[in-house]
Amino acid sequence: MKRSLSILIATTALATPAVAEELSVVGSWSGLPLHIQYEAPFWGEKLPAASGGDITVALTTHNQMNLGVGDVFRLLGDGVYDVAMTVADYAVADAPELEGLDVPLVAVTADEARAMVDAARPMVTEIYHDRFNSHVLAIAPYPPQVVFCNAEVNELADLEGLKVRASGRMTAKFLEALGAEGVNVAFSEVPGALQKGVVDCAVTGAGSGYSAGWWEVSTHLMPIPLGGWDSVVTAMNLDKWNSLDADTQALIQEQVTAEFEDPAWDSAQDALVNDIACLTGNGDCPAGEARNMTLVEVSDADFAKARDVLVSEVLPEWAERAGGDWAERWNASVGEVVGVKIGG
Repeated sequence: MKRSLSILIATTALATPAVAEELSVVGSWSGLPLHIQYEAPFWGEKLPAASGGDITVALTTHNQMNLGVGDVFRLLGDGVYDVAMTVADYAVADAPELEGLDVPLVAVTADEARAMVDAARPMVTEIYHDRFNSHVLAIAPYPPQVVFCNAEVNELADLEGLKVRASGRMTAKFLEALGAEGVNVAFSEVPGALQKGVVDCAVTGAGSGYSAGWWEVSTHLMPIPLGGWDSVVTAMNLDKWNSLDADTQALIQEQVTAEFEDPAWDSAQDALVNDIACLTGNGDCPAGEARNMTLVEVSDADFAKARDVLVSEVLPEWAERAGGDWAERWNASVGEVVGVKIGG
């Protein structure tokens, strides 16, 4: 009888499926294209389906939770939730070395930006491991951070003396080097700040600005990647990651890369072209009604001047703040890919 009972228990154990892995996931801005088109479908549908139901996801976003953007990765490291994603620049107060991921003006196309991110990934992985007790799963782009102005601007030099909302600390330093005043304004507060004259211009992705209605309170669009590509890092709490078996880790990583990260990058260049068309009326707008902002093209001379300011002032200042051997490591990785060298 005891032997029969043991066999029955063993057989039942083998037939019972593993307990579903439940992941609490905090996405980036809920109203912006990256979340709507890629984050929500991936975590809400594609990953659970690929796991055959072995992985379930409770998905929200940091703005729906009313989290301060600077707290997103801190709380991830503390294990408040399992997975989080937001703009890397939001975390640079805790990790100034992270600013080297998304440098203004060094990547003009999506292919160049992807190469830059891939080169930086080993450094980013180390930073998140050490600073935020987390494992990096993906780095996806918001399209390039361009300039919306509620003032007449015809060239880059016209930003001198203007108050400009920056999308990150390095962008703020860059604007100050150009003679503008970098102003810290939360993304959700920008329309009011533009309307009231708190800022004259603001930097964000063209698609983000279109979705958030910045065209209602600004007149001129300067489509130069003044704020880089605003890379969004997706990471999992390291303790949670280490608790998963190797097969589950492999499944999550493979799916994140193939079904979230790669598609987001594949659409980034077309998204930029379409978003500019939506904001200015220059071309077809697949997202909805085209607006009529004035498109300001930046001359090669202006662009060259801006790159010189970046290399001679902004990057050396970052290297000093980051400390350690980060400048050397950046030169050997990102700098090698984009053809820029700090200190020479």
